[in-house]
Amino acid sequence: MAKQKKYEELVRDQSGTLVEQIVTAVVKQKSVDVSFEEEDDQQWAIVKVYKEAEDQEMGIRLQTGDKWILQFGYYDEDDEFIELLQPLAPADIDKIPQALQKVMRKVLTGEEGLRVPGGLLGK
Repeated sequence: MAKQKKYEELVRDQSGTLVEQIVTAVVKQKSVDVSFEEEDDQQWAIVKVYKEAEDQEMGIRLQTGDKWILQFGYYDEDDEFIELLQPLAPADIDKIPQALQKVMRKVLTGEEGLRVPGGLLGK
C-alpha cells in the first residue's frame, strides 16, 4: 500500500518530470511504436516506455477531444497490474515535441498504430 501511495504522489506531483523522462527515452530509440488502443467507448494513441528493473510502464496518451494523459503502471505486492492515469496540464503538454504530438494525432484519427524512427519524434 505504501508503494501505491508513493506512485500516486509521483504521478500527481511530478507528471512533467515523468513526461520528460518518457520523451527522452522515446527519442533515443531506434524505432518507436505509437499504438492505437480502445476500451469500452474510449480511444487513444499511446507511446510507452518500460523500466524493466522496476517493473514499471510509463506512457503518454492522447485521447479523443485532445485530452493528454500520463499513464503509469506497475505491479503491486500481489502481482496485480495497477494503472494510474493523470491528466496533463498545458505546461506538461508543451514538453511533448510537436513531431510526437503530430504522429499521435495521426494514429488516433487513423485508428492504426505506426512505427517511426525515434530521432524524428524529438523535433
